[in-house]
Amino acid sequence: MQWETVIGLEVHVQLATRSKIFSGSSTTYGAEPNTQANAVDLGLPGVLPVLNEQAVAMALKFGLGIHAEIPEVSVFDRKNYFYADLPKGYQTSQMYHPIVGPGEVEICLDDGTSKAIRVHHAHLEEDAGKSLHEDFHGMTGIDLNRAGTPLLEIVSEPDMRSAKEAAAYLKAIHSIVTYLGISDGNMAEGSMRCDVNVSVRPKGQEAFGTRAEVKNVNSFRFVERAIAFEVERQIELIEDGGKVVQETRLYDPDADETRSMRTKEEANDYRYFPCPDLLPVVLDCAYVDHLRETLPELPADKRARFQNDFGLSAYDAGVLSASREMAEYFERTKEVCGDAKQAANWVQGELAGALNRDGLDISDSPISADTLGALVARVVDDTINGKAAKQVFQALWNSEGTSADEIIEAKGLKQVTDTGAIEAMVDRVIADSPAQVAQYRDAEPDKRGKMIGYFVGQVMKASRGTANPPQVNALLKDKLDAMC
Repeated sequence: MQWETVIGLEVHVQLATRSKIFSGSSTTYGAEPNTQANAVDLGLPGVLPVLNEQAVAMALKFGLGIHAEIPEVSVFDRKNYFYADLPKGYQTSQMYHPIVGPGEVEICLDDGTSKAIRVHHAHLEEDAGKSLHEDFHGMTGIDLNRAGTPLLEIVSEPDMRSAKEAAAYLKAIHSIVTYLGISDGNMAEGSMRCDVNVSVRPKGQEAFGTRAEVKNVNSFRFVERAIAFEVERQIELIEDGGKVVQETRLYDPDADETRSMRTKEEANDYRYFPCPDLLPVVLDCAYVDHLRETLPELPADKRARFQNDFGLSAYDAGVLSASREMAEYFERTKEVCGDAKQAANWVQGELAGALNRDGLDISDSPISADTLGALVARVVDDTINGKAAKQVFQALWNSEGTSADEIIEAKGLKQVTDTGAIEAMVDRVIADSPAQVAQYRDAEPDKRGKMIGYFVGQVMKASRGTANPPQVNALLKDKLDAMC
């Protein structure tokens, strides 16, 4: 039987406010445990929450960024459950009237195709504390610093059909929230994590299968691996005569498997009801319009502009617009060198390779966009060839000079474009290579193109890599063909 995978994601984004959603406690990451939770976060008697306006503004910016419906009224609810890291006994969330309604996120796949993934809604809620197991033998420690941290939970429709699509969707959400500046998107620090709902059904069947929810997956790679395992598990279970049960599962990256945690709760298990301590949020049209005017150019628009204005391929435009920092670096490089394609090649090639090799983010690059642009400009104007440019790049990376021009001059890398000088080198190489010339002359015409590489290499060696390669090729071909 052929099976189809059905996937929906619930993405939890920590909003980049300085204080919590209902209190003035700090949200700074890395503080000593239990030093950033006050009486409001703990739900002590006699305290009342006050809604953080910045959290509302950030949620609305996301909604506007995905062209979602923005309801005039949203309401906070209490989600009641007991757990040690939830001292209030309930989580303040939005169940029935979320702040962001239906919207859409476009994803780009590796094969160049794109697909629209529907967002059902996005709602504001507070985070719970954190349970710590590593340093407590036979016990669990509780850190309440995260309690009350503002989250935006983004709930997709079950529109994804593969692990690749799910990872692409998660990356698209990451790009949007970081472009908007509403979250740093740091998955290692818990600023973004997701619950993955996975089910399978026979191909052609309309009804969904029973889904399992894999909780708190915190990397793009783990999302793909968790889905792959879960799909295989469910198919094997069904084909062996069993039934998938609706449950919550945990992904273990070390074992590369999902494990059952508990049966999946339904909404009525949480006894949702409107929070009596918080008034409904009523939005003013002028306020929403003001926020709309503050939105930056978002990834999809930037990608389209890179293709239309700069003539980049869909792939190049997608890579270069994936993060705001990368896009800004590329655009500045292009502005300095004046050649979009060359700028794209160098940012995606030499620069990206060096960053990956040394484990650096583009914001930590030892070579600024202005410096790289000046180097690429010397390739564009034929001052140096590509091989010499790579030497200059490495010298800049290693801080062996402050500018491309300085290194080009110091290392004598300026390209030889004088036709007379190049012709003299070509004549000398031909004269010193009688055997290779004879082979070239005796070869079939369609095979001579590959054989010319030997002569090019010799000329480049004689010029210490500074001869202009197109001129070398043209002169060699003319002279060798004239001897045939």
